[in-house]
Amino acid sequence: MRARIYRPAKTAMQSGAALTKRWVLEYEPESPRAIDPLMGWTSSSDMRSQVVLDFDTCEEAIAFAKKIDIPYRVFEPPAAKVRPRSYSDNFRFDRKIPWSH
Repeated sequence: MRARIYRPAKTAMQSGAALTKRWVLEYEPESPRAIDPLMGWTSSSDMRSQVVLDFDTCEEAIAFAKKIDIPYRVFEPPAAKVRPRSYSDNFRFDRKIPWSH
């Protein structure tokens, strides 16, 4: 029964940074998922896989895991890529890499 603590990535439908500042604590699966032969649905007998807890900071999530004696792993988010802020930045004269051919 080990927990993962991570910051979720943006969804494909998301352009802003909403809901990406929170930290999530969830349990790692203990048993593999099985396919129901009749309906074809994927199911699991592991009830802890349904528990997802949200925290404002990583330290709060770690403190909670230590409080109830859960072993945990922290996954740090990758660094965000810096992109030009405006469309006109693509055509700046002092651009390091030429945009056009």
